[in-house]
Amino acid sequence: MATPEFIKDLRRDIGHKELLLPGVTAVVVRRNDDDGAALPTPEVLLVRRADDGNWTATSGIMEPDEDPATTAVREVEEETGVVARPVRVTGVSNHGRVTYPNGDQCCFVDIAFEMEYVSGIPTIGDDESLDIGWFSAEALPEPFLDRHRPRIEWALDSGAPARL
Repeated sequence: MATPEFIKDLRRDIGHKELLLPGVTAVVVRRNDDDGAALPTPEVLLVRRADDGNWTATSGIMEPDEDPATTAVREVEEETGVVARPVRVTGVSNHGRVTYPNGDQCCFVDIAFEMEYVSGIPTIGDDESLDIGWFSAEALPEPFLDRHRPRIEWALDSGAPARL
């Protein structure tokens, strides 16, 4: 994810020290093909990250005064060109500490969403991604970021309560 301006401003004051940040993971699920017929297994929209080469669901940092669902919609459209609708929150969790190549440290409180595909053809939206595509939930590409596996499972478990 590109570094938002408000974080760049904070970094000028605190350097590489750990920041606790709110983030979202948006698992876009497609259950029907382009003709509206049910797919044999649901597909999920994934991006291959430019920074580490891993495949992941779309994720991003909330901007000041932005609510989590708006962040999920914005990140999906910015990164993939796809329009998706939030269905439900599937989990709230500690995403874990991340240390970036420049030394910046962050710990994310992640709000995971099941997102319904609405429209659009997946296209790489910025320099954060190397590739993008729909994948069967039963055959995720490798290398895959392990902490996103449960978030995909949560999204596919329709109607289940949010994991906390």
